[in-house]
Amino acid sequence: MCYTCGKELPEYRRSGKERGCSMNKRMNRKRFNIGTYILQPYARSEAHIRDLAECGIDFVVCMGDDRSALDLFEKYGVGAIVSGIVPGWWGGDGENAGKLEETNPPEKYESAARTFADHPAIWGIDMGDEPSALDFPYYGRIIADADRNFENQFAYLNLYPNYASVSQNSSAQTVNQLGTPTYGEHIAQYCRYVPTDYICYDFYMYSINVAKAYENLRVVSNACRATGRDMWIVLQVNSSRPEEWMSEDQLRFQAYSAMAFGAKNIIWACYTAGWWHNQVLDENGEKTEQYGKLRKVNGEIRRIADEYMRFERVSTHFVGFEGHPDMEGVGQETVGALDTGVFLGVKSDAGAPIVVGQMVSRERNGEYALMVCAADDAFGRNPKEYSVVFSANGRTVRAVGGSGEADVKRLPDGRFAVPISSCGGVLIIAK
Repeated sequence: MCYTCGKELPEYRRSGKERGCSMNKRMNRKRFNIGTYILQPYARSEAHIRDLAECGIDFVVCMGDDRSALDLFEKYGVGAIVSGIVPGWWGGDGENAGKLEETNPPEKYESAARTFADHPAIWGIDMGDEPSALDFPYYGRIIADADRNFENQFAYLNLYPNYASVSQNSSAQTVNQLGTPTYGEHIAQYCRYVPTDYICYDFYMYSINVAKAYENLRVVSNACRATGRDMWIVLQVNSSRPEEWMSEDQLRFQAYSAMAFGAKNIIWACYTAGWWHNQVLDENGEKTEQYGKLRKVNGEIRRIADEYMRFERVSTHFVGFEGHPDMEGVGQETVGALDTGVFLGVKSDAGAPIVVGQMVSRERNGEYALMVCAADDAFGRNPKEYSVVFSANGRTVRAVGGSGEADVKRLPDGRFAVPISSCGGVLIIAK
């Protein structure tokens, strides 16, 4: 069991001395955390960091070890996952796959830990980005060491999405990104070797497509459930094309579809210049139109998050997607209506597709929930309003949406109806 909280640890964390869990780290994992990538030096004044906190951001990834800025982070309750503490690593195009240990031997990490000066705002240590599976065994070693050497920080590692390139020849080939024949195998190898209690990956839906996003969510969320980990996901608030700006609805859809698969941590890319275009702040540190959109959507997530975090995902279902192009390549069948044993006949009254996460209370107190994402218009081009309808097997029902408590109507036939809008999300609770 974990020496800190007394809970039984998943099998993958029981090798050697049981090291405890994330509860002894600074990030409060009992709450839903919202992060962002990149805070450039031109956006580290007190006013900027106050605005960051007011935007609903809990932590910044790829933050520099800037002590004056970290002091302000502490003042405003923002955490940092700091880069540059230990040697950096990026999988890139795969040319360096399998070379992590040779490039960054253990003594470099040990030296970094010995010279590290702690700060209350440093929540995590950035261990690298998008490594090949060929480096997972070594990552398992150095992350286990980091878990011991950095008493107050967790090791942060982000993975490739499923549109990274796969091996074409043999397991010995290194010129590929994933280092495995399939993405599912990539995630399985991570779970085998790397002892984090989360899986974090990036997926930029509006630069790829919705179907691949669903498939990526399916693979990672199922791996998380099987190994007792949380799912973290990096989403886009900026754009890969300079003429495009992500809309509020596009931000909502990314967030709520991830939550329907049980995401516990959302990280928006990018807040300031990092990659691509149309960030939350421009190159002068001034707010763009993305600031107001992100603040609004983060606020909506917050109104659902406390209730949402009382539950854990059991499974996720695609309801009403018959013949829909967003199901192409997704390794899961759609259903016309969903029966969970508690919620019966779940569907939209307009025949619109919805993504439904089936959830159970963490306390096993007899409460069940559905996290529903409206999936009829993933790009937010022609939004509609409709209802999620269902029976609840004699139970009391309430719902929480982005505006707070949501209206639950009792229909003449005894079913319930909960309003939802395109790209929106609602948590439906039965007791």
